[in-house]
Amino acid sequence: MPPIKLIILDRDGVVNYDSDHFIKSPEEWRPIPGSLEAIARLNQAGFKVVLATNQSGVGRGLFDMAMLNEIHDKMHKTLAQVGARIDACFFCPHAADSDCGCRKPKPGMFQEIAARFNMSLAGVPCIGDSLRDLQASAEVGGQPILVLTGKGMKTHEKGGLPENTLVFADLGEAVKHVIEVRS
Repeated sequence: MPPIKLIILDRDGVVNYDSDHFIKSPEEWRPIPGSLEAIARLNQAGFKVVLATNQSGVGRGLFDMAMLNEIHDKMHKTLAQVGARIDACFFCPHAADSDCGCRKPKPGMFQEIAARFNMSLAGVPCIGDSLRDLQASAEVGGQPILVLTGKGMKTHEKGGLPENTLVFADLGEAVKHVIEVRS
């Protein structure tokens, strides 16, 4: 059996527009142009696409689990309209000041993904727009990839990225590279 081709994506700022006030409802969830089609290309290339997202708005009481499920339901339906899918969604619902092990930059969510798929994440492409996304990836031996959408431009300008971080304009460009090297 061939090894699983896995890719891990952050949500806000990578798949959809981010907000400093959090994405608190399905109406506020709006895809970044080209991101849904990029996910469809990953699906067509045989990748399992996994979402790993900090959702501290739940822990802060800004929205509840039912609302997070509604937001993800809209995301899944919108993806399906372009022939795309996300195979699994992992999230940390804890507030930023909690001492959980799953909130990026800690690697707990990534370790859970590795356990669920029964595989090492060594070399697995992990695409995010913030330093904490890249740090969590590097912690498990993944391939950190920064996109300049969302908070990505500020993250890039601030520096301090893990040594082997790749940088692309957006999810579409990152996916093009990943498919070229992994297929």
